Amino acid sequence: MVKIRLKRMGAHKKPFYRIVVADSRNARNGRFIEEIGYYDPVKEPPVIKVEGERAEYWLSQGAQPTDVVRALLKKSGVGGEKKAAKAAEAVAEEAAVAEETAEAAEAAEAAEEATEETAESAE
Repeated sequence: MVKIRLKRMGAHKKPFYRIVVADSRNARNGRFIEEIGYYDPVKEPPVIKVEGERAEYWLSQGAQPTDVVRALLKKSGVGGEKKAAKAAEAVAEEAAVAEETAEAAEAAEAAEEATEETAESAE
């Protein structure tokens, strides 16, 4: 399984992490497929740099981010954009369907009234 995870670097008590795409069977600091960003928790405020396009690509290919990386991606704005766009699209679609339903109901009411008026005038 392909995972998006952190690779620890930096000196003793001065951690620095690279965000990498790696096979889950490889060691934490072992071989990886691609480096897509970095995370520096020592700086104030912590620095998160992610190549969003590559992260989106790997997520679309089925790569599973670790919990920490998922949180970092969320903070950097990667991964949530598609979900937000899909949610907005779904809301717009529901509104359009509701509007069409309301228009159809009004048309049915108008047709029913017209039918009743025609029946009354014929009597």
